[in-house]
Amino acid sequence: MNKGVIIIYVLVFGLIFLILVGGLFGFILIQLKFSAQKVAWNNALHIAEAGFNYYRWCLNNNVEGNCPTEKDYFDPGQNVVGRFSLDIAGQTACGQTIQKTITSTGWNNSFPNLKRKVKVLYARESVASFSYVLNANVWIGSDHKIRGPYHSNGGIRFDGENQSIVSSARDTWVCTSSFGCSPSQDKPGVFTTSNNANPNLFNFPVPPFDFNGITIDLAQMKIAAQASGIYLPPSTNLNPQGRGYHIKFKNNGVFEAWIITGLSATNAYSLEEGWHNDYFTITSESFYNTYTIPPECSAIFIEDNIWPEGEVKGKVSIASANLINPNLDTDTILQGNIDYTKLDGSDGLTLIGERNVLIGPQSLDQMKIRGIFIAQKGRFARNHYPNNFRNKLEIFGSIISNGRVGTKWTSNGQMVSGYSNRESYFDSNLVYSAPPFTPNINPDFKVIRWQELK
Repeated sequence: MNKGVIIIYVLVFGLIFLILVGGLFGFILIQLKFSAQKVAWNNALHIAEAGFNYYRWCLNNNVEGNCPTEKDYFDPGQNVVGRFSLDIAGQTACGQTIQKTITSTGWNNSFPNLKRKVKVLYARESVASFSYVLNANVWIGSDHKIRGPYHSNGGIRFDGENQSIVSSARDTWVCTSSFGCSPSQDKPGVFTTSNNANPNLFNFPVPPFDFNGITIDLAQMKIAAQASGIYLPPSTNLNPQGRGYHIKFKNNGVFEAWIITGLSATNAYSLEEGWHNDYFTITSESFYNTYTIPPECSAIFIEDNIWPEGEVKGKVSIASANLINPNLDTDTILQGNIDYTKLDGSDGLTLIGERNVLIGPQSLDQMKIRGIFIAQKGRFARNHYPNNFRNKLEIFGSIISNGRVGTKWTSNGQMVSGYSNRESYFDSNLVYSAPPFTPNINPDFKVIRWQELK
């Protein structure tokens, strides 16, 4: 009887022990599987990131057509451990990639149903990240308020108000009487003589900006404009009295092209030309045509001088350049306001002048211009017109000038012409979403936005 009870107890407790041991092993196996799933879950994110980094390499090496959208992922021992799949959407204009949105899905082959998905926006940084980029020595007056980064390949005397970095490619430079230094003297790359500026934001020397790189875009832009944008030939091809085009942007996405047939002279002075006559004031013109700006390639190339103004709708690039005659460079004259129909980033303007972008003698007393203004070989400026005074100039965007910039003239500390008040703001909406053919600070695409999707 006692032996039977002992056997029963042994069987009962043995069964309980086996159940406990089995449960313990089951728990351990579940924990091991959970840990393996956790590792696979984390690896899936790394694989997804490897996917969009791989496509960034394709973008920056211009080999997108040869890059598959699904690819194996290898560990350091060259063993296939996972895979990623890419979904690609892009914003293009005139055949150029403006932005790319990459959605990358990654998974570990051990748990293929555990997937991580990441959405990334790639874009290149345009020159719109600066208020000014210059290729010459410059003096910023004490009245000028600049709200945005300012850079020059030359030396900078900065007496205005700055709220961002002021950088120069020069370690030192010779400041002459033209920049208020008498006698001439060596100065740091950036210096100030006023209490308006913030020297803590001065940065020099820094790498120079490549102005020669802008020249390439003009030829490419002409080809694109002739193929799918808008191209206007020299005005003399259409009218023997042609002196250029008056471009009037409308708020509905069209512009009128008027052929200028008469210009009057204004006595003017510039450091580059000395005393001379500027033929910038329109006295007669004839209507030529109305154009609807094509959204798929909003590039306008005009083989002549232009006088643009009005309200811009959409992301538009316009260039004034003569690539037919290598001995003839064109100018752009600003005489009226240039504005956008919307200020939410959907509108933008890049204006490329082969030589100068100049504000004319008949410019508005209160003038406002929006856009990226590029004076490729010359300068962005307003020449000295004796006793020609204006009140306020507001620039919303960027000035890219090969030569010295100036819109106010002084003599012996007294203003003698130009704008007495000047304010410059950079437009952050155009930094990574500029109109086509806008020069970039760096040719490589970079991550602008990263987001994991559920």
